[in-house]
Amino acid sequence: MALGALLRRLLGGGGRPGDTPDPAAMVEYRGYRILPLVRAQGGQYLTCALIEKDFPEGPKRHELIRADTHASPDDAKAFAVQKARQVIDEQGDRLFR
Repeated sequence: MALGALLRRLLGGGGRPGDTPDPAAMVEYRGYRILPLVRAQGGQYLTCALIEKDFPEGPKRHELIRADTHASPDDAKAFAVQKARQVIDEQGDRLFR
């Protein structure tokens, strides 16, 4: 799926209030796309990301939300990518079940 289509889905009602997608932050990893999100909570920023992969029947998406908080949006994005990679390594396509 093209980045523009993913963002349209996110911003067209698929995202949550407060999520701020940054197209430049999208990372491709082992056939998956990781889009870190900035979600503010109580003066901190949560670890959040969308993990997406294309399948013959169409793209599948998983929203990763962790309780970890960070002082800056950039720290939250970097950690979200790190955690998303870890989840992909551990679960692979089972992530979408």
